[in-house]
Amino acid sequence: MADIFVSYSRTDKATVAPLVTALEAQGWSVWWDPEITPGDEFDRLIGAELESAGAVVVVWSPASVESRWVKGEARDAADRGVLVPVRIENARLPIDVRAIHTIELDGWAGNGDSAPFKALRIALEAKLKRAVGKTAAQTAKDKRPAVTVCVLPFANMSGDPEQEYFSDGITEDIITDLGKVSALSIVSRNTAFSFKSAAADVAQIARQTKAAYVLVGSVRKSGARVRITAQLIGAANDSQLWGERYDRDLNDIFALQDEISKAIVAALKLTLLPGERQALEQRGTTHPEAYKLYLMARQFWLLDNERNDVIVDRICNRVIEIDPNYAQAWATMALAQWNRFWQGDSDAGERAAATALRLDPNLADAHAAMGAAQRSKGRYLEGLASCQNALRLEPGSYIANKIAGLCCLGLRRYDDAIGHFEAAAAGMETDFTAATFVSQSYKAKGDAERMRSAARRALDRIERVVVAEPGHSRAIGLGVAMLVTLGEKERAKEWATRARLVDPDNTNLHYNLACAMSSLGEVDLTLETLAGIAPRLTPSMMSWMEADPDFDPIRAEPRFKTLMEEVKARFAKA
Repeated sequence: MADIFVSYSRTDKATVAPLVTALEAQGWSVWWDPEITPGDEFDRLIGAELESAGAVVVVWSPASVESRWVKGEARDAADRGVLVPVRIENARLPIDVRAIHTIELDGWAGNGDSAPFKALRIALEAKLKRAVGKTAAQTAKDKRPAVTVCVLPFANMSGDPEQEYFSDGITEDIITDLGKVSALSIVSRNTAFSFKSAAADVAQIARQTKAAYVLVGSVRKSGARVRITAQLIGAANDSQLWGERYDRDLNDIFALQDEISKAIVAALKLTLLPGERQALEQRGTTHPEAYKLYLMARQFWLLDNERNDVIVDRICNRVIEIDPNYAQAWATMALAQWNRFWQGDSDAGERAAATALRLDPNLADAHAAMGAAQRSKGRYLEGLASCQNALRLEPGSYIANKIAGLCCLGLRRYDDAIGHFEAAAAGMETDFTAATFVSQSYKAKGDAERMRSAARRALDRIERVVVAEPGHSRAIGLGVAMLVTLGEKERAKEWATRARLVDPDNTNLHYNLACAMSSLGEVDLTLETLAGIAPRLTPSMMSWMEADPDFDPIRAEPRFKTLMEEVKARFAKA
């Protein structure tokens, strides 16, 4: 069975062949052009190869978008979380896949060093998880047929919508735990959570995800008590293989998670390999209160709204008061502090990241947090090295790819930046920031067509965020830049006015508005906006301003030079 399954229209064979050659040159095996007569045997072979592939590259072209076979293979891959779509000939994507980040391959011309191919390579590495040095358990997993399980988001039965963070956190931890069992193949978190609040029944979900079993459950938390119910349902006959209800004290939450994972393994009659039982019992903290609060902080962090960073920081500070050795809490706090670099103290984020690394050198988020802190000080090479350490530990890390892209953008290594931003956007369906920087990177390269295509994809995501949260200042601010890129000037100005009213004291927001005005060619308005925030610019912001390609059109402007000199003089005096 091959690493990569390539789905395409036979009429595009000559175009796809160089792509396959380039992928094989990376050391991957590729299934794409079987010499076999169509029929039942052909269908069985395609089904087996499609299901076993670690990644599915769908080549969208004007011909393939009309193919029901290609569409079906794309849906199957998306459901299993292994889809990596690319587009050629500016094909109009099917409506049900337009929200999925797609890599533009027009113009790559068979060049393995081109930005589009680098983006594809990084996305595939994330899917295939080609970490250096497999563990014994991973090697055994390659040899044993895996049982596929889809863990659906546990329903929040607490009667309080604010407790959703807790039920979601329990679900994610069970997904993580079961993923440590080599005999199991767990449907990805993104795919599983796409069924949250959906009306689809278990049998339908199993068909869509190709899961043999579906785990459903609920969480009811009331004070210091928690009730968790769980059922493992066989997809073949829609019957319950295992089910249990647990009524426990919240202090027993970790033992309870262990029990659920081990009960599922036992129900499936699987044998844990040496080390897997211990891996199931490993926790970042043994303090239930610290764990509960961390889940709350993580929920705020995932919303990616700058207003939430102070909340994340405050909650994580309380978490580490309870458990000073909780490395994940330190790393998340460091990332929240980095996200506030426009407010001043970038040293705090570096100190928190260093603590996370000392507590757990193998925590990918800790390395990414250190990369973020270094990036905020203009140390882009050091930041990139830290992110590369994170990606070696967790090849698909969303935050590590995003920070690595920012470091590459600061270094003006635009092709590398595009690759990392594309991987980040592909790895997190709700991301809009990395998707925005894809467009900015193409703009810096002078590739207007890809710049606009990426801007349209980013704006689609931004609009969904703003509909759900009309006061999301980061999304609105970046949306202004994408509207400018797409030539929607009047709408961009309306959004800019809205942004100033929504979050008038957000220096970073006004910085982003200045970037958009610069792109519009509005020199006076750009300088006016920058002058308004100049007294609040921090050294971190200045280091980025000096590298930001958005201001390249006005760098020779005397008023811009004067503004930069005055801000630096203020720093020197301080």
